[in-house]
Amino acid sequence: MTFRLRVIGVLVFVAVAATAATAWLTWRQATGAVERTVTAGREETARITDRLREYGYAHGTWERVPAVVDELSRETGQRIRVIAAGDDLVADSDVLAGRAPRPGSGQPPVLVDPLPRLRMPAEGAPAGWLKPTVVAIRDYRATAVYAACLTRAGAVVTARPDGSGIPLVSTDLRPADCRRDVPKGRPPQADLLAVRRCEDESRERAPACLQRAFRERTRGVTPPRLEVHLGVRDESPPALAAAPTVGVAAGVALAVALAALLLSRAVLRPVRALTVATRSLGEGDLARRVPVTGRDEIAELGRAFNRMAGSIQGAEERQRRLTGDIAHELRTPLANLRGYVEALQDGYVEPTPELLDSLHEEVMLQQRIVDDLQDLALAEAGALTYHRVDVDLRELLETCRTAHHARAEAATVTLTTAPPATPVLVHADPDRLRQVVGNLLTNAIRATPPGGTVTLALVPHGELAIIHVHDTGTGISEDALPHLFDRFWRADAARGRQTGGSGLGLAIVRQIVRDHGGTVGVESTVGVGTTFTVTLALGWAGGAPSVGA
Repeated sequence: MTFRLRVIGVLVFVAVAATAATAWLTWRQATGAVERTVTAGREETARITDRLREYGYAHGTWERVPAVVDELSRETGQRIRVIAAGDDLVADSDVLAGRAPRPGSGQPPVLVDPLPRLRMPAEGAPAGWLKPTVVAIRDYRATAVYAACLTRAGAVVTARPDGSGIPLVSTDLRPADCRRDVPKGRPPQADLLAVRRCEDESRERAPACLQRAFRERTRGVTPPRLEVHLGVRDESPPALAAAPTVGVAAGVALAVALAALLLSRAVLRPVRALTVATRSLGEGDLARRVPVTGRDEIAELGRAFNRMAGSIQGAEERQRRLTGDIAHELRTPLANLRGYVEALQDGYVEPTPELLDSLHEEVMLQQRIVDDLQDLALAEAGALTYHRVDVDLRELLETCRTAHHARAEAATVTLTTAPPATPVLVHADPDRLRQVVGNLLTNAIRATPPGGTVTLALVPHGELAIIHVHDTGTGISEDALPHLFDRFWRADAARGRQTGGSGLGLAIVRQIVRDHGGTVGVESTVGVGTTFTVTLALGWAGGAPSVGA
């Protein structure tokens, strides 16, 4: 499967998943909306029934309740049909609004009971609740009759419950024929008998029993219970329209498919360029690069490819230069050796001891070049073997000074050392460190004119050991310093093989010091001298202190 098809497939899958998630979220929101609508409907139903119950509780009659029904219908938008016990129509909002009554919804009616709920004392036995109940029956009869009279007179009536739950009626109008007459004297015997039937009930069942007695003895004055029918037949419940969701899902899928095509095109173009460049690189075109624009991952991949190609090209060029340098270094001495050997074979030159010594010296020089190349190759490949032991750098530097003392005297150069007073221990290969210091001393003596000085110093500094090789020679120019550690490079082009060495010594020095975890640097001033600095970490295999041990 191609990358384009994979991208399109992944994005289409994402689109389908996103669409499904969107549809699910929409369904959840719609379900929540429906639930909120149902909850709102329940709240409207409770609002309607509470208003009707409050009206019957305060007015003691259902007269003039149609005005309340009409107001509730306009406020809630519900069709309200109120029927009293016995199928007597009390009010119909359709009729009140001046239109023909519509068929009902068929839902069960909601009952509205205006009878007060008696409040029993929190303490005491049920026997102590009988008298307050009889008083409540008497008071409610008087209150209900009084409230109904006020309602018929057109007064504004409000009520609040007293301590027993019986309404206390307030009004803005007091007609002369409306009075609240509470009978005096002993309560009627029927009230007492109805209440005494609850005398033996338990504390949990006594309130219900007394409420039934209250209802029975106030039946003549209490407004009847109402049946409230809400809604109309075939009224559509709130639902979620599927067409918009399907349309949005299709639009999202189409947009994602187009985005997938554009994305695959934007990705495949640089990938195709990388493929072509990689193929060309594999065929030997090391100068091939890819154009890079932007800062995204594909652009970073292109930059990484260009860096890799540049590194390969640089390595190839270095290899070619190395091959050329080796051929250049070996061509002349080998030509000389060949010429002398052929002359000896032909009898044109006598094999004198001086000639044989010269030829042997030339062979040894070539052997040194080959050995240096082998050491450098092994070191750069990480295959150079090191035998690390605890080394006292003071002793190592003194050994190097002794080994190069004769050469320094032959060049009339003073070779001095400046060791510290205490031992300086490192864990390293002593032979390789002597090779490092020996190469630096050889170069320093060679670069120092007669009468000059070469100083070999050792300075402990914290956790480091610093070796300085300082000469008072001709110095090195600033532009030549960056190339000083390159293979076959000489600061003085006039110095040849006989006076300038193989040109590999400093490259070997740098690699050996790096393998020991150290650094090598150089500072030089033309006409003043040069200082090479080798920095190594102090330490020994036993972990004891390295300075002054």
